[in-house]
Amino acid sequence: MFDLILNAAGLGVGLAMDAFSVSLTNGLAEPCGTKRRAFSIAGIFALFQAAMPLFGWLLVTLMAQQFKTLNRFIPYVALGLLLFIGGKMLIEGIQEMREKKRLEKESGVAAAPACAMVRTSLAGLLVQGVATSIDALSVGLQIAGYLWWEALLSAAIIALVTLVLCFAGVLIGRKFGTKLAEKATILGGVILIAIGIKIFLDGILA
Repeated sequence: MFDLILNAAGLGVGLAMDAFSVSLTNGLAEPCGTKRRAFSIAGIFALFQAAMPLFGWLLVTLMAQQFKTLNRFIPYVALGLLLFIGGKMLIEGIQEMREKKRLEKESGVAAAPACAMVRTSLAGLLVQGVATSIDALSVGLQIAGYLWWEALLSAAIIALVTLVLCFAGVLIGRKFGTKLAEKATILGGVILIAIGIKIFLDGILA
């Protein structure tokens, strides 16, 4: 039992790193959000990080050969989703910066830093959750020999680790987001694109 918990905690930390990085970008984009909002963001990532290993375990248990075929497409899906979200955030950040400069030029007065930047929609968070957790499907191979309750326990531990790390990630991102103002949205978009490329390269080179 102790080995199972230790292994799940280690998996949780490893799997949550991409979600943690994306949580940082969400914090950058929403520097004045509430702790409840941070918990909601972290909860979405935790939910997906728990669901994907369980889904992978189920696929391996029921149809191992088909899962191996599906596994090849994971890096491409993650790359596409994060390029889309990151590119959208990048474009919105550039548009915000241009609009701010235009208003400053017309008024002759420097605009005060905006508190609320680009707020990621629920749909956007769900896409981020899928993109950062889809590689966790492969964990199904690692826990293929687990009993159903062992797989559930592992998923719960992974979710808890993800929740804590992503909550911290959002709060850390907000600290920097407050200082960076509209540049935070651009930086967040660049980070998301970089994470997508990293997941893709890790997947095809593995």
